[in-house]
Amino acid sequence: MALLGQASGGFTESSSALRILHVGVRNTVGQLVADAFTQSNPVLTTDADRISQSPGLLTNVLGVLSGSIAFARGTTNEHGGPRVANGAAAGLVTERVLGIFINNASGNAFENQPGVASNRGPYVSAQGTYANLLYETSQTNADTALTYAPGDRLFASINGFLTKDTNEVHARDGATVIGIVKIAPDSNSDELVYDQRI
Repeated sequence: MALLGQASGGFTESSSALRILHVGVRNTVGQLVADAFTQSNPVLTTDADRISQSPGLLTNVLGVLSGSIAFARGTTNEHGGPRVANGAAAGLVTERVLGIFINNASGNAFENQPGVASNRGPYVSAQGTYANLLYETSQTNADTALTYAPGDRLFASINGFLTKDTNEVHARDGATVIGIVKIAPDSNSDELVYDQRI
């Protein structure tokens, strides 16, 4: 069952994959790491089984995406997407889930680009309820679709997206429960609605 109400095209015509229903904290503490503006999407490009098929995935946009997971990076006050080297996940010891990015870091063409101008990447943390278009739909085996149900726990995937696939969680922070599914995507709505736990 999708969310009740009408969108008049507003939900599907947004440039943001994350839709805030009940906000926790909009966090702007910290700076973006340099690769937050240059990473490919998905970050894993060498393993076909791990390339996401998410409805909110923008493969032509560089940098962290709206709806993707913000990770603490390094020993400074910086954050970004999952650290990847040579097409493979290469997490840092200090890399931990902080929240979910509200906007694309690089912004959108013909729009204001505050992330580039300020080097800030706002993310939501400290609870809340959100609808997200950026989640894994297949991972371990590209031929087997991931389906979600209310009550499923959500984790950080290797690509830095939401997933319930515990075989493909982010190497350094696979134990952190990011949220609990409230409304699963279906034929009426492709948004994943969840209560956030971080």
